[in-house]
Amino acid sequence: MADQLPLNPVRSAAAAAGASRKRAAYYSAAGPGPGPDRHSRYQLEDESAHLDEMPLMMSEEGFENDESDYHTLPRARITHRKRGIEWFVCGGWKFLCTSCCDWLINICQRKKELKARTVWLGCPEKCEEKHPRNSIKNQKYNVFTFLPGVLYEQFKFFLNLYFLIVSCSQFIPALKIGYLYTYWAPLGFVLAVTIMREAVDEFRRFQRDKEVNSQLYSKLTVRGKVQVKSSDIQVGDLIIVEKNQRIPSDMVFLRTSEKAGSCFIRTDQLDGETDWKLKVAVSCTQRLPSLGEDSDPPVHESLGIENTLWASTVVASGTVIGVVIYTGKETRSVMNTSNPKNKVGLLDLELNQLTKALFLALVALSVVMVTIQGFVGPWYRNLFRFLLLFSYIIPISLRVNLDMGKAAYGWMIMKDGNIPGTVVRTSTIPEELGRLAYLLTDKTGTLTQNEMIFKRLHLGTVSYGTDTMDEIQSHIINSYSQVHSQASGNNTSLIPPRKTQSSTPKVRKSVTSRVHEAVKAIALCHNVTPVYESRAGSGGDSECTEADRDFGDESRTYQASSPDEVALVQWTQSAGLTLVSRDLTSMQLRTPGGQLLTYCVLQTFPFTSESKRMGIIVKDESTAEITFYLKGADAVMAPIVQYNDWLEEECGNMAREGLRTLVVARKCLTEEQYQDFESRYNQAKLSLHDRALKVAAVVESLEREMELLGLTGVEDQLQADVRPTLEMLRNAGIKIWMLTGDKLETATCIAKSSHLVSRTQGLHVFSPVASRGEAHLELNALRRRQDSALVISGDSLEVCLRYYELELLELVRQCPAVVCCRCSPTQKARVVRLLQQHTGRRTCAVGEPHPGPRAARRGNVPEHFKRIWCLDAHRQSDGGNDVSMIQAADCGIGIEGKEGKQASLAADFSITQFKHIGRLLMVHGRNSYKRSAALGQFVLHRGLIISTMQAVFSSVFYFASVPLYQGFLMVGYATIYTMFPVFSLVLDQDVQPEMAMLYPELYKDLTKGRALSFKTFLTWVLISVYQGGVLMFGALLLFEAEFVHVVLISFTALVLTELLMVALAVRTWHWLMALAELLSLGCYVASLALLNEYFDVAFITTGAFLWKVSAVTVVSCLPLYVLKYLKRKLSPPSYSKLSS
Repeated sequence: MADQLPLNPVRSAAAAAGASRKRAAYYSAAGPGPGPDRHSRYQLEDESAHLDEMPLMMSEEGFENDESDYHTLPRARITHRKRGIEWFVCGGWKFLCTSCCDWLINICQRKKELKARTVWLGCPEKCEEKHPRNSIKNQKYNVFTFLPGVLYEQFKFFLNLYFLIVSCSQFIPALKIGYLYTYWAPLGFVLAVTIMREAVDEFRRFQRDKEVNSQLYSKLTVRGKVQVKSSDIQVGDLIIVEKNQRIPSDMVFLRTSEKAGSCFIRTDQLDGETDWKLKVAVSCTQRLPSLGEDSDPPVHESLGIENTLWASTVVASGTVIGVVIYTGKETRSVMNTSNPKNKVGLLDLELNQLTKALFLALVALSVVMVTIQGFVGPWYRNLFRFLLLFSYIIPISLRVNLDMGKAAYGWMIMKDGNIPGTVVRTSTIPEELGRLAYLLTDKTGTLTQNEMIFKRLHLGTVSYGTDTMDEIQSHIINSYSQVHSQASGNNTSLIPPRKTQSSTPKVRKSVTSRVHEAVKAIALCHNVTPVYESRAGSGGDSECTEADRDFGDESRTYQASSPDEVALVQWTQSAGLTLVSRDLTSMQLRTPGGQLLTYCVLQTFPFTSESKRMGIIVKDESTAEITFYLKGADAVMAPIVQYNDWLEEECGNMAREGLRTLVVARKCLTEEQYQDFESRYNQAKLSLHDRALKVAAVVESLEREMELLGLTGVEDQLQADVRPTLEMLRNAGIKIWMLTGDKLETATCIAKSSHLVSRTQGLHVFSPVASRGEAHLELNALRRRQDSALVISGDSLEVCLRYYELELLELVRQCPAVVCCRCSPTQKARVVRLLQQHTGRRTCAVGEPHPGPRAARRGNVPEHFKRIWCLDAHRQSDGGNDVSMIQAADCGIGIEGKEGKQASLAADFSITQFKHIGRLLMVHGRNSYKRSAALGQFVLHRGLIISTMQAVFSSVFYFASVPLYQGFLMVGYATIYTMFPVFSLVLDQDVQPEMAMLYPELYKDLTKGRALSFKTFLTWVLISVYQGGVLMFGALLLFEAEFVHVVLISFTALVLTELLMVALAVRTWHWLMALAELLSLGCYVASLALLNEYFDVAFITTGAFLWKVSAVTVVSCLPLYVLKYLKRKLSPPSYSKLSS
C-alpha cells in the first residue's frame, strides 16, 4: 500500500490565506478589554447611569420602605485616587517594577510570528524556513543549568539563604565561633538530598524522553522506505505509522490500508478521552493509483480537521501514511502542556512568617547583649558573633523534617486500602487537605459517572419511559412488518411521488409511524461507528470484517467521540433497529426481521461547541429518498423546527429530572434541492476567506421549518455514595460549589438529587440579567434570602462580576451552596481565584483533569489544497475541561475513573471515586495538618531551647560571645540524639480514622488554623525560655569544681528533656515512636564514653551526675506534665471526649 503513493518533488501552486476570524468566546473572562461588541451586550439603561453612586444594600434598613430597592440605596463613599509620592509609596513602586519586568520578558522572549507555511511532500530540504526538531524534551535543566537552577530554587527561601550566609561567615577568622562542619554539615546534607532527588527525577525524565525520541518509523523517499528516528523527522516527510504505534508529529492524513478510507485513533494521551476518534484520509491521495500509472491527477480539495493526525495519539486501526506539518514544540501535544504554578501550602507560608519573626528576635537579642556590654571594643564584631551564637533559633532542619514528613504523608495516602488507586502527584501540599473551606466541583464525570443511559423519548402527545420501552419495540416490529408486506405486494409503492408531496394535505400520522420515524432518525443521525473483534491475525483486519458482516451483537462495540451518541445507538439496537456497519459513504441498519437497510451518507455536519447541533444527509438506496436529519440542544433547535406548543415545557420537565435532552428533527429533500445545496456547499468549502462562516451560512439555509420528530432524555448516573459524601463535607464546615457547563434545570436537579442542596435549605434562582440595573435589583433580591442556596448562570455571573464583584462575593459567601451553570473553563478558574482573593480561605477544585487541548482546533488546517498544502499556523485554544480550575485552586483533586491514569496528571491528587474525598480530607488531610503543625513547632522548640541556654550562659559569664556547646555536640543534638523521636510525630493521631469519618465536625477546628498560630507559637516560646533557663541555671547551681561538668549536666538534661517533651505531646503511641525514643537514648548513652573531648567520663559513673541530671530534668518537665493533666481535666479538647 505504501508503495502506491507517488512522490513528486515538483512544487505545486496555491497557498492558504490568513487565519479565519474566530468569534470571541462570550464566556472568556481573560481576554482583551471590552470592545464595542462587548459593550453593546451590556448597554446600560438610562436609569442605570446613576448606579455609580448607589452601592448594594448590605443591611435590612433600605428594604422596609415602599419605594423600589434601587432608589432607596444610600450614597456611595467616594474614594479618591492617590497621586504623586503617595501613590508611589502605597504600591506604585511595585506596579512600576512589575511593568518593567514584563517589558523586559517580552523583549527577551519575543514569540515567533505565526504565518502560513508551505510544505513540500517528501522533500523537507526544500523548506525555506527552519522548523524545530521533532524531539520531546521534558527535562527542567540541562548539564549547565542543573546546579545553578537547583541552588536557586533552594536559596530563594529565607530559611536556606539565612543559613548559607551564616555558614559562609565562618570562613572569616574574626567571626568564627566553632568548627566549620557544625554549620556546613547540616546545610550540605540538605543540599545533597535535594540535589540527589532532582538529579534522579531529571535522569528519569531523560530516560523517558530518550525512549520516545528513539522510536523508529518508516519514511517514504524517492529511493523507497528508510528507517528514521522520531527525533529526526522533519516537516514534509512522508511517514508510515502502523497499528498501535504512536503518531510522532502532527500530520495530514494521506492514505490508509482500510478500504473505507478512514481510521480510528486513540487520544487518551492527548486529551484524556478514551473514546476513539474517526479520522478521514484525503480522498484524492487515497484514490491515487499505483506507481507506473497516471499518478498526476488534478487536485483541488479542501482539508478539514478530520484529515489531521495529532502527535502523541495512537493509531487504533489499519496502517496510515501522513505528511508531517508540525514538529517538536509546535505540535499540539506540546502546546497542550502548560507549566502550572508551583503550589505552596499555607502551613509553609505561616512557618516562613514565624521564621522571619524569629530572625527579628535573634537580632533584638544580639543587640541587647551588645548594649549591656556597653558597646566596648569592636562591638560590631561582637554583634555578629552573637548573631552566630543564637543562629540556632532558626533551625535548618525545619525544612528537612517538613519535607520528609510530607513524603511520609503521601506514602500513607497511597497505601491506604480504603481509598485504592489514590495517587499523590504534588507531595508538597498534603496538609492543605486539612485546611479547606471551599470545595468546587464539576458535575459530569465528577458527581456523575459519565455513563449515559437512555431514559425517555417524547413525541409530543405520547411519552415513553424505561418501563414502556417494550411498546417502542413492538411499534418498530409492526412498522417493518407492514413495509415488508407492502414491498412483497408492490415494490413500486415504496417510492413516493416526490413532486406532489408538498401539495397534498397533511394527514395525522399514526403512533407507530411517528415512533418509527423518530427511532430511525436517532439510528441514522450520529457519528458512531460499529467495531468488530477480529478473529484473524493482525493482518487483514479490514478484510475479515468485510467478509463477515453478520457478527453477533456480543462481538460488536460502538465507538464515538461522545458517550451520549453511543447511548442513543445502543438504545435503538434494543428497540430493534441495529447499526451493523458504517463507513464514510454509507451505513447499514438491521431491522427486527433481519433485513438490511442501506443508506448513502451524502453529507455530515459534526457537532461543535458553537453550533451545538449535529446533522447528516442520507439517501435511502431502496427508495431514493433524501433526508436531512438534525439533532441538538433545545435552545438552538427551538427556532429551527416547526411551531409546536410542547417542546419548551417537556425540555424543562426532563431537565428537572436530571436528564440531558436532545431535540431530533428532519427535512425531506428533493434531488434538485440537494444538488443545489451541494454545489453551494462545495463552493463555500473552497473559499479562501471566511470559509467557516460561509459554510455555516449554507448549512443554515437548510435548517428552516424542519419537522420535529421527538425529544430524547439521557441520564448521567450519580457516582456511588455521592450523597453521604457531600453530607459529610457539609457537616465538616466545607462549602460546596458546583461549576458546570450544563443548563440551569439539569444542574439544579443534580444539585437536589445529590443533596448538594439539603432539604431544609431554600433555593434561589438568580434571574438572567443583561444590564447593570438588572444585576443591581437581582442582587438586592438575593440579599433578602436567608440560608438559601444560589443558582446562577454564566451570563449573569459575568455581568455581576463586571459591575458588582465585591458585593456579589459578599453575598455568595453567606450562601450554604452555590451552583454556577453554563460556566466555561475560564470562568471556573476565575471563580476560584476570586474566592482566594476575597475570602483568604483555602479552596479545592474537583473535576476531570484531563489536560484539554490548548490548541484543540488549529483554525483551518489547510485553507486550500492544490498540489501543495499551506497550513494556517494560527492555532487557538479551546481550554481544558477542568484543568484551569484545578491548577488555580490551592488543592486540585482529579477523578480518574474511565478517563485513565494519564488523564489526571494536572491534579495534585488523583482518586478513582468521588466518595474517596471524604476519607482523603477527614482522615489524611486532618492528620497531615496536625502532624505538620506539631512537627514544625517541635523543631522550632528544639532550636529555641538551646538558644535560650546560650543566652543565659553568655549573660552569666559577662556577656562573652563564647559558644556553650561546640563541635559534634551541636550536630549530634539536631540529628541522632533528637531527630528520630521528633520526626516520629508524623505517626501520631488524636482519634481513630473511623471516628474522624463518623464525626466530620472535628474538621471544622482546622480551618481556623489553631494548630499553628502566633498564640501556639508564643506558648512554645515561653516553654522554651522556661526550660532553657531551668536547664542552664540548674547546671550552673549544681556543678562544683570543673566547668566541663556544667556542659555534661546541662547537655544530658537537654537531651532527656527533648525526649520527654516528645512523649508528652504524643496522643496515640505507635511502636515506632517507642523504638525511636529508646534508640535515641541508647545512642546518646553509648556516645558518652566516646566524647572525651567534651565530657568528663569519670564523672559520668558517679551518683552525683545521675541525681543532678534527674533533678534538673524533673524541674524542667514536671510542671508541663501537671499543666497538661489539669487542662485535659478542666478543658478537654473535642477529640479527647471521643477518644474516651
